[in-house]
Amino acid sequence: MKSLGIVHSTTATLDQALTGRFWNGAIQNYWNEIAQTATLGHQLTTAQSARLFALLNLSLADGMIAFYDSKYTYNFWRPVTAIREAAIDGNPQTIPDPAWLPKVGNTTPDPAYPGAHAGISAAGDLVLKSFFRSNHFDFAVTSEVLPGVERSFDNFSGANKEATLSRIFAGVHFRSDLTAGQRLGREVADFVVDNFLTPVHQK
Repeated sequence: MKSLGIVHSTTATLDQALTGRFWNGAIQNYWNEIAQTATLGHQLTTAQSARLFALLNLSLADGMIAFYDSKYTYNFWRPVTAIREAAIDGNPQTIPDPAWLPKVGNTTPDPAYPGAHAGISAAGDLVLKSFFRSNHFDFAVTSEVLPGVERSFDNFSGANKEATLSRIFAGVHFRSDLTAGQRLGREVADFVVDNFLTPVHQK
């Protein structure tokens, strides 16, 4: 993570570096765009579209409450702090780099664990797969921080995986943050899908 996420990394590939920058915006906006594209692609009715966006954004909102509560419970440091202060972490194998900066320049001023992008992306992925009863869908998504740049996928899980891993390439999260975020996002979305806005089957 230290070598992949540093600004001007010589370890990350060009695509990894682009990925780190591409997803470095409000992640819920990306998933709402993906849902909108899927809504149009499947020609949903107004009622179907309303249910999809309600399920998606209920999951995202409840997920955000859960992971912010967790962030300030565990209060784990971000890579920029951990790497710069490695001399005082109690691990003789870590070497401090007081000049280290993440690829995206700034780190969100909240604790690292669990990762928000990972939680939101896992929730969005689960809701869309559950709603459409399929993972396969060809789509492109745009970036609010890189105008004119698109990333293309042939399934929802591909976008979930890339958005999650982008936080390592951006230099703002450790993998443990992402693993925990993914699990939290899935569990919240699974609960929402199973218990809210369920279809009424008429006899």
